[in-house]
Amino acid sequence: MSTPARWVGRLLPLLVLVLWLAIGGGLGPYAGKLGEVATNDQAAFLPRGAESTQVLRAQEAFRQEETLPVLVVWTARGGGSVPASARADATRALASLQGSEGVVGAPSPAFPSEDGEALRGVVQLRPDLGDDLAAVLEQVDAKASGVPGTEAWLAGPAATQADLGDAFAGIDGLLLLVALVTVLVILLLVYRSVLLPLLIIIGAVFALGLACAVVYVLADHGVVRVDGQVQGILSILVIGAATDYALLLAARYREELASRDGDRVPAMRAALRQSFGPIVASAATVALGLLALLFSDLTNNRALGPVGAIGIVCAVLSAVTFLPAALVLLGRAAYWPARPKAAVGGEAAHPAWRRIAALVDRAPRKVWAASLAALLACAAFSFTLDSKGVPLDEIFVNDAPSVSAQQRLSDHFPGGAGNPAVVIADAGAADQVRAAAEGVDGVDSAALFSAPGSTRPLVADGRVRVDVTLADSADSDAAKKTVAALRAALHAVPGADALVGGTTAQQYDTQVTAERDRTLIVPVVLVIILVILVGLLRSLLLPVLLVATVALNFLATLGVSALVFEHVFGFTGTDSAVPLYGFVFLVALGVDYNIFLMSRVREETALHGTREGLRRGLVATGGVITSAGVVLAATFAALGVIPLAFLVQIAFIVAFGVLLDTLVVRTLLVPALVRDIGPTVWWPSALRHRP
Repeated sequence: MSTPARWVGRLLPLLVLVLWLAIGGGLGPYAGKLGEVATNDQAAFLPRGAESTQVLRAQEAFRQEETLPVLVVWTARGGGSVPASARADATRALASLQGSEGVVGAPSPAFPSEDGEALRGVVQLRPDLGDDLAAVLEQVDAKASGVPGTEAWLAGPAATQADLGDAFAGIDGLLLLVALVTVLVILLLVYRSVLLPLLIIIGAVFALGLACAVVYVLADHGVVRVDGQVQGILSILVIGAATDYALLLAARYREELASRDGDRVPAMRAALRQSFGPIVASAATVALGLLALLFSDLTNNRALGPVGAIGIVCAVLSAVTFLPAALVLLGRAAYWPARPKAAVGGEAAHPAWRRIAALVDRAPRKVWAASLAALLACAAFSFTLDSKGVPLDEIFVNDAPSVSAQQRLSDHFPGGAGNPAVVIADAGAADQVRAAAEGVDGVDSAALFSAPGSTRPLVADGRVRVDVTLADSADSDAAKKTVAALRAALHAVPGADALVGGTTAQQYDTQVTAERDRTLIVPVVLVIILVILVGLLRSLLLPVLLVATVALNFLATLGVSALVFEHVFGFTGTDSAVPLYGFVFLVALGVDYNIFLMSRVREETALHGTREGLRRGLVATGGVITSAGVVLAATFAALGVIPLAFLVQIAFIVAFGVLLDTLVVRTLLVPALVRDIGPTVWWPSALRHRP
């Protein structure tokens, strides 16, 4: 290369590097600021058009003042009946909170349970306490704990919200730190290089900073919505995807650099030319798969779609701009102390990949038959996965105080105490609605809602509210059946126009909507991926084969997850949104590795024919794709540091599924099928005629 051209080749990467350093320095702090625009309100997790959501909106008219209730439960210290004087002492303790910071109005008196072993009272708090909520709850707990001879427990929405705040408290720092350290350690061990892992990590952090800044601005203007779950998934998704794309490009650049005697700019130009298509196609499958979540009726599902797509775009932008600029400036030094070697037919690859390629070439039918049998055996258990929701006492992986308090409440009061079904109906049919509700099996009691200090029902816009206490725990299957029966009974009351909501109804509606979303979104995602694969590989048969294998991998992962969740983690249920999230991530990310493999096989097939092209492609990409899969699996596994069942379940499904796809589907099943089918796999492309 001439001297002027060499200077131009070095100046442009330098400018790109300076630009990214400015982006990282200016926008990097936004990676820790998303919590400022995140909301974890109840309505965010509900179906937009469900009956329970309509009730939640209608309840606003019955609130004299917006409040956040905390339920105080007292049990006798050491068990047995509470002391005779405890009720009066508990009532005085609650009354002393009136006028305290954060407390709204007068707390309720303490009411005894039928078995005489517990007391219950309600304190209404301001809903806008934010970070001060924990301090106000400590104040309530201190007063309640002063009742002689008893133990006090805090349950209800306020206590649950505080526990959620504690669970998400480390999402900005701890989750990101665990993910980055995990990725860095794996890269150092796999590549035995000092600079390359650091470059990849820096590029991923820059991509995350840019993504968070864009999402922050959009969320601040109400264009997108962010909650704790979306925030955590965004961080993991960007780090994992940016690392994957960077590894693919770095591996190709190493090949080109070695074959071109260290000429950096032409080597990077060739590496980008060969890698850009697979990287963009892989990113498109994930981004468009996430955007398919916009078809969901659940608000938090819809929120993840555009936010995740923004993260993927930023990951690609970093991988094809920052990393190439850094690698061109460093050249061979980026791989120090290793030295790039020219590969002839994959001879520079690890011997293990040459042995795997030889096995696939020698006995393809045995390989794919064994792989298929193992996957089908795992998939057979997928139908045992219970996705009807996670019980209240399992929402938090650790022992959350609000969960323990709710258990005490359920032990001594009707199962639905503190979480009644809420009925909104026309005032003219109030008595009929209450009577019909009390006649439903599974209902403990029903009462018309009245304003504080009044015995008359509160009427708002010609409607009344009826609180229906269920006999069973609010999160139980029996309670959900009662809600379904309650709706059938009340919808039949003439002129009532009744709507049934509340905690149990919300869980029931969410479960039904999640099943509907899976039925709609799964085919949409599969069609999106199929179209992208057809455009990239210019074939029809091979894309159908790839989509079928990743779908089978998903079912096999669900089967293993069903066993692990029940017998290892001890979960009795799976969050209703988990199967859909798992499908979108696993199928979209899983097909990435098939794209990386088969795009290289197609390139080699054009030069050497299908059989030799497959061998060369498998040997050349085996190491980098496997390391990328391990990194992505470890990154998603980092979600497990947040003690919420939903995120722990997502972490396991994606991490295990990615490893299964990387080590079995992409390494054995797909290559063996392609080898057995032969050149016909490229139909109707002209490659099927390549000798």
